[in-house]
Amino acid sequence: MSFKSIIQDMKGELGSISRKGFDAKFGYGMRSRSHRVVQDSSVPVDAFKQSCWANMPPELLRDVLMRIEESECTWPPRKNAVACAGVCRNWREIMKEIVKTPEISGRLTFPISLKQPGPRDSLLQCYIKRNRSNQTYYLYLGLNQASNDDGKFLLAARRCRRPTCTDYIISLNGDDVSKGSSTYIGKLRSNFLGTKFTIYDAQPPNAGAKVTKSHFTRLINVKQVSPRVPAGNYLVAHISYELNVLGSRGPRIMQCVMDAIPASSIEPGGVAPTQTEFLHSNLDTFPSLPFFRSKSTRLESFQSGPLFGQKDGMLVLRNKAPRWHEQLQCWCLNFNGRVTVASVKNFQLVASPENGVAGQEHENVILQFGKVGKDVFTMDYQYPISAFQAFAICLSSFDTKIACE
Repeated sequence: MSFKSIIQDMKGELGSISRKGFDAKFGYGMRSRSHRVVQDSSVPVDAFKQSCWANMPPELLRDVLMRIEESECTWPPRKNAVACAGVCRNWREIMKEIVKTPEISGRLTFPISLKQPGPRDSLLQCYIKRNRSNQTYYLYLGLNQASNDDGKFLLAARRCRRPTCTDYIISLNGDDVSKGSSTYIGKLRSNFLGTKFTIYDAQPPNAGAKVTKSHFTRLINVKQVSPRVPAGNYLVAHISYELNVLGSRGPRIMQCVMDAIPASSIEPGGVAPTQTEFLHSNLDTFPSLPFFRSKSTRLESFQSGPLFGQKDGMLVLRNKAPRWHEQLQCWCLNFNGRVTVASVKNFQLVASPENGVAGQEHENVILQFGKVGKDVFTMDYQYPISAFQAFAICLSSFDTKIACE
């Protein structure tokens, strides 16, 4: 049997195993979480033990998995690499070593990839769809540059209006977007005027991250929280919009202070913090993340003043100033064909001169966002920010800016 036929046979069997595991994990009629966990671990393992791949030599197994990972470089075929990681603990550890981070490979494979910095040399092309009826936003990885109708689902966010602020709850599950979900990964919170925003992560974005708690918090779903994970809201970034004297006719002026990313990350040889896994107690089940729900309507850490100000050692991003086009009679930016509809929401973020950078590092677009159709927007990002951070920043553009427009 040729090596190619071995890999094809392996993919076919992996598909059967992954389908059985999916039916067990997300099947109907599950009466309790404990019952679901038992089936999660038993069905895929039983199927694997009956497989001819159970006793494969480690060296050959690694070679086969490397071939699969290299050959399935785009979605949806990329699901075969994910299926390999779901077979058993041994396969998962091998796949975690083989699959590189988006910064190196330029690919999104596992859910943790959404918390890792994007590629260094190119923009990762995504798009956002807005559902006005339920105030929900969906992030997709673009699979076809000619159309935004086909994409790989990445994240979802739901807008929750409160008396003095607005929250955008971000989840890995498009059908369960709430802080009570085990797939909750963070949130975006705005002030009443929609001019200042704070991004929070559900788990530490770096080793020195500090938790931010309100005075009135209570722990939800205690059984799902791992004792190894310090629960709370971890500060990721501050976003501020300045007053625009032209109102809705002029471009917005925004600044992002990335609390979790050092300014040195965009310098040659710089490094941005990279999360390697979701912290949870059971590695064989979908990660259960800790979270707090606040009963208080007060904002948790907004600062006064027109801007949050320059933070020592933190990366600061500013929107690229557009130019007035005399023939079109509008403000224009070069999105290289990725944006087709004029909108005050459109923006491009670059490193601020306050970071001390000069030359090409200052000109590189780190995040761009723009409208391409009714309730459809493109979102392209790259190193040093992650898909989660980019999505949260773009969500701030949807919010109404009472004091700015």
